[in-house]
Amino acid sequence: MDWLLIDQKLESLRRALRRVKERCPDDVEILLIDMDAQDIVTLNLTRAVQLCVDIGAHLVTATECPPPSTMGGIFDALFSAGVIGEGVAERMKKAVGFRNVAVHDYEAINWHIVFTIARNHISDFEDYARDILAWREK
Repeated sequence: MDWLLIDQKLESLRRALRRVKERCPDDVEILLIDMDAQDIVTLNLTRAVQLCVDIGAHLVTATECPPPSTMGGIFDALFSAGVIGEGVAERMKKAVGFRNVAVHDYEAINWHIVFTIARNHISDFEDYARDILAWREK
């Protein structure tokens, strides 16, 4: 297991989440009109999801779980292997759904949903990182 690589990705995750927290306005109405904030928040949320997927894919290779065929499947495999909790796995699969819309159909983004993720669901990513680090300590 290349923990140095995982640590680097966890640090990148922390930076992306910090940028979301710093740049997400306090009011959704501001986000609706601030294109710079939209770009910064969305880019860093999609980065956060991708980093979680990358970390998970790396960890899955160290388990006896078969390699998943989807991004969301990575989180199911990590749950099955006891790396992350079931709730974290479910929330991360939802994050992948957001990432897919943001990356593949940017025009369809619902800024109210982005605002809710940025304000109320950053802890999902932090919980994921915490689960990874707790598993490492075992």
